[in-house]
Amino acid sequence: MKQKPTTWSQRYGTALRAHLQQRRGASLRTALELGRRAVTQGLETLELARIHERALATIDLSKNKAGLCERAEIFFNEVNMPIEETHRAGHTTEIHLNRLKETLGQRTVELAATNRQLRRGVDRRKVMEETAAKNGRHYRKCLEESLELQKRLRQLTHRVLTAQEDERKCISRELHDEIAQTLLGINVRLLSLKQGARINHKGFKRDIASTRRLVAKSAQSVRRVAREFGSL
Repeated sequence: MKQKPTTWSQRYGTALRAHLQQRRGASLRTALELGRRAVTQGLETLELARIHERALATIDLSKNKAGLCERAEIFFNEVNMPIEETHRAGHTTEIHLNRLKETLGQRTVELAATNRQLRRGVDRRKVMEETAAKNGRHYRKCLEESLELQKRLRQLTHRVLTAQEDERKCISRELHDEIAQTLLGINVRLLSLKQGARINHKGFKRDIASTRRLVAKSAQSVRRVAREFGSL
């Protein structure tokens, strides 16, 4: 519990008088204790000086005034020492606090810059992920289209091969029928020639010419079919 200023002043005056009544070089432990209590009271050096002057005014300094004033000053300085130390500590703490504030400000600026870089990195990563997703979808779409085109190509190739096979079969049947008819005609002509050679010599020549035309026609048919097969 804090003491009242008047009570502390009275205590200071009593301690000062007791110290001055002692011989020179007496212990200043009481003064140091008063100084520590002054710190707890929140007293400043100026206020302590005023209390010291009032206390000194109540003391008889007629005997050895200079020596008593010197010892009183020493006592005052001893009481004031904890106050000054507190001020120095407070000043040191303030300097340290200011340095901490400055360091904190720098760290805050660095943290803000780091956060901005981090946000930019996150944004770039999102863009890359979105781009990768779009590329993936595009790749899948292209792959599906490619597979569909391959499927259609196989179907078309199958239809073309089927059509070519049907065409070959049709041509083969036509060739077979046409050549068979031609050969049958040649066979009939040969039989006729065999029988007619004995009777009509002129008619025999005509029949030979007709047979030759049938043979030429058959050869033309074979060449035509060969060309058609070659174009397939």
